[in-house]
Amino acid sequence: MHEDSPLPRSILLVTGLSGAGKSSILRILEDLGHEVIDNPPLGMLDEIVARAEKPVAIGVDSRTRGFDATLVLAALSRLRINPHLHAQLIYATAEESVLLRRYTATRRRHPQASHGTVKEGIEAELRLTAPLREAADVVIDTTDLPPPELRQLVEARFGQWEDGRGEGLTVALMSFAFPAGLPREADMVFDARFLRNPYYDPSLSALTGLDPQVAAYVQADPDYAAFLDRIDGLLDLVLPRFVQEGKKYATIAIGCSGGRHRSVTLVEALAQRLGAQPAQGGQGHDAPSASFARGQWPVVVMHRELARQGRSSWRWANRPANRLGSSQTIPDDTPAS
Repeated sequence: MHEDSPLPRSILLVTGLSGAGKSSILRILEDLGHEVIDNPPLGMLDEIVARAEKPVAIGVDSRTRGFDATLVLAALSRLRINPHLHAQLIYATAEESVLLRRYTATRRRHPQASHGTVKEGIEAELRLTAPLREAADVVIDTTDLPPPELRQLVEARFGQWEDGRGEGLTVALMSFAFPAGLPREADMVFDARFLRNPYYDPSLSALTGLDPQVAAYVQADPDYAAFLDRIDGLLDLVLPRFVQEGKKYATIAIGCSGGRHRSVTLVEALAQRLGAQPAQGGQGHDAPSASFARGQWPVVVMHRELARQGRSSWRWANRPANRLGSSQTIPDDTPAS
């Protein structure tokens, strides 16, 4: 695309399971400058997009009149043919137990359970929307995602930046515990369980990799530096190729046994490297080319197991400048529908 050509207009179809946070995602996108329309008739999607003059986010779910997953996918295919549009499908989901708990708390009726239980409604909606989840560009699982971190995740993936970096790659670095399951969104996974474990030191067990004592303990392992360097070097190879392929968001996950010590230490160290601005006249740490110099990508950090324990863990390691449509004082909301 010529540098003076206008960027394709963003069109986001937001769907998923009732109670998984679709409405919250739409509100966040509205705060980011999207024109939001929730549950219009499917036959009007093309007309809505044609009349809009700015980025559009359209909510589509099983409450939508004439809902049919095949019709949604057909509409998405038509939008993607247009070279002036960048159409994506977002699918919001959560584990069944969490959806049940949310419906119990709100005492709302599930849209697919007019004559049955909430559990039956969830199962029916899973079947109805399965083709959409399979075709989704982005699946957002809100099971363990507090409202502030849901907002930050949506901003990181779909925010617009005046300096153009919103059209590049956002790198997410995540620590996690293997026994709790692999992160569903991970593009690359590394295993740090071979490093010495601070958990068995009584003075360190209750701390995390965010504490200097724990970080120093992990870093003293004779293989720590080589492991970090090799992850770093592999990302130097892979991330530029992600950019060339048009990938907008990459999640790099590092796991250990508890997700609190070794993986957190490594993620923090990697974030410092990837978020560092290159030295003047250079390209940063072994960057493969000036086009892909580190420090140019937005980098976010999240520690999954710390978040599950109620500790806020989401932050920018390299924050995008001049975000459009975003506010630092937007109130948090709760995933509800």
